[in-house]
Amino acid sequence: MQKSECSGGTQLKNRVTGNDDQRTSSGTQIKHRNAVQRSKSALSTSSPESARKLYPRPSDKLNPKTINPFGEQSRAPSAFAAIYSKGGIPCRLVHGSVKHRLQWECPPESLSFDPLLITLAEGLRETKHPYTFVSKEGFRELLLVKGAPEKAVPLLPRLIPVLKAALVHSDDEVFERGLNALVQLSVVVGPSLNDHLKHLLTSGSLSIIKSKIPTYCSICC
Repeated sequence: MQKSECSGGTQLKNRVTGNDDQRTSSGTQIKHRNAVQRSKSALSTSSPESARKLYPRPSDKLNPKTINPFGEQSRAPSAFAAIYSKGGIPCRLVHGSVKHRLQWECPPESLSFDPLLITLAEGLRETKHPYTFVSKEGFRELLLVKGAPEKAVPLLPRLIPVLKAALVHSDDEVFERGLNALVQLSVVVGPSLNDHLKHLLTSGSLSIIKSKIPTYCSICC
């Protein structure tokens, strides 16, 4: 009788132990599945941008820095970027297979230079595409229209400080755009620019200009 009871107790104990083992095994499997699901979820939700940072594409070297309108911006947009995004610049960039061009909403000669020319000059300090191209090409094309001298000369007191800001910029490409714009402006307004050179070519700005492109700057000045 005692042997039977002992045998029954042993079997019960074995069943309890087996159930515990099964529960432990099931719990381990559940934890493993959860870990796998979390890993898959992390991979599926990871952004392409982060993947490009880890594995940059060769084409990234060929493309200019471009604004992503759907990405989170680390800082507020510049005045020029805000105006452009709201349609305040009456032209748009048209991408071509060989080179880009601007498409104006109306003939440039019919546009008022105030404040459009000043706004385009402010855009010369941009460092992101398409703002860099729009500001540079827009400034150049606007100065080519008929009657440009008469429209540009009254704006010189407001244009010179803006161009000076581009000329003393730390970015070499911004400096080059500012210098090209100054040359284009001087061709259009002629001697009218002379009275404003003392405000543009101060000792500080002139030393910066000469240190960047000495030969080009001597020709410009």
